[in-house]
Amino acid sequence: MTALRSATRLASASRFASAAVLGAALLCTAAACGTGAPTSSVSAQGGGTGQSGTTWEEPASYTYTLKSSAQVLYGTFRVTVREGKGEKIVGLDDESRLALRHGPAEVPTIGNLLERLEQARREGAHTAEAEYADGGRPARITLDGDRNAIDDEARYTISAYEPSAG
Repeated sequence: MTALRSATRLASASRFASAAVLGAALLCTAAACGTGAPTSSVSAQGGGTGQSGTTWEEPASYTYTLKSSAQVLYGTFRVTVREGKGEKIVGLDDESRLALRHGPAEVPTIGNLLERLEQARREGAHTAEAEYADGGRPARITLDGDRNAIDDEARYTISAYEPSAG
């Protein structure tokens, strides 16, 4: 009987300790969330003409590499844009090839990414930031619609940009 009481006390103490640790973790997490206001950066190109603050205009045809870490699109893609639309999309890593195998991935043009950035700013997203390369072309776009939502973040890195004729 004494052994049973000792085991019961040990189990109760263990549950209490687990509950205390869980409670402390939740309290720390809630405190870390804070109540800060949404942030939205002004473009690195300040003084530009569009809402994004850049003077860069998307050409009708170009090629670029997109590294995307968004819930709906993950991986690195080489994108050829013709007449403002993604004409050829090549997956450069396992994640992007998998995305393309599972159906026509909607890989955005640079113009589409700028539209997403502006829409996020209009809607008061927690984060809607862009960094720009020389010449005003976006090099990185970071979006987070809701600070407290899980998996709504999107990060896009644009590199190896090459404008082309027609």
